[in-house]
Amino acid sequence: MAHEDQFASDPDHWSVLVPELLVRDLKRSLAFYCDLLGFTEKFGRPEDGFVYLEMGHAQIMLEALPDDPSGLWVTGELMPPFGRGLNLQIEVADVRSIYDRLAAAGVCPFRPLRRSWYREGAHENGQDEFLVQDPDGYLLRFMQHVGTRPVSTLPG
Repeated sequence: MAHEDQFASDPDHWSVLVPELLVRDLKRSLAFYCDLLGFTEKFGRPEDGFVYLEMGHAQIMLEALPDDPSGLWVTGELMPPFGRGLNLQIEVADVRSIYDRLAAAGVCPFRPLRRSWYREGAHENGQDEFLVQDPDGYLLRFMQHVGTRPVSTLPG
């Protein structure tokens, strides 16, 4: 299977790890995730302010933050930006198209598009990547795999 084939839609696919993000304005978040980033709705429960989104095999849940969050699974006070210290890596088939769509909409990246190499044993994995914050401050890292290369010098 070619690397890009893994991004084909599969209605029966369920990720084994799916983040659920509390959001202040579900309508605004849906516009960001669907219209700008390219996610689609797998299913939703409008009566609960909940939507399950996917892009290829990446899946994410959004839940509207109610006026009284006492019944939610919240471990502390929620203050923007949400998700401090966490970034969600999302592998995509065409990172440039997402980056360009955001730029056309006037959304500034947290980190601009660039090529990065990350060591894994005796080789490095290359990826084109950028980071952007969603309307609530969650940090999303979109990346596209560009290949591997040997490590010229190992650390240490």
